[in-house]
Amino acid sequence: MSPPYRISRVSKDDRGNIVQVMLNDGRIFDISTVIEMAESGLIENVNTGATRNGEKTLRSDPDKDPDNNLDNLPRF
Repeated sequence: MSPPYRISRVSKDDRGNIVQVMLNDGRIFDISTVIEMAESGLIENVNTGATRNGEKTLRSDPDKDPDNNLDNLPRF
């Protein structure tokens, strides 16, 4: 069974960091909540990682399709 949600849109701060996402059902969550959801397997086509300083990050699963990369999704 596939995860029930996918990210459809993103919101970025003035430095270009994704700070919120909109799911396919229209709900909006902050990035830390979405990272927790992804780690629980609730969001398809994403995974989590960590920066050099240990901060958790959200990433698109690699699939050679740049159109569905988080940075390339429509903004809200």
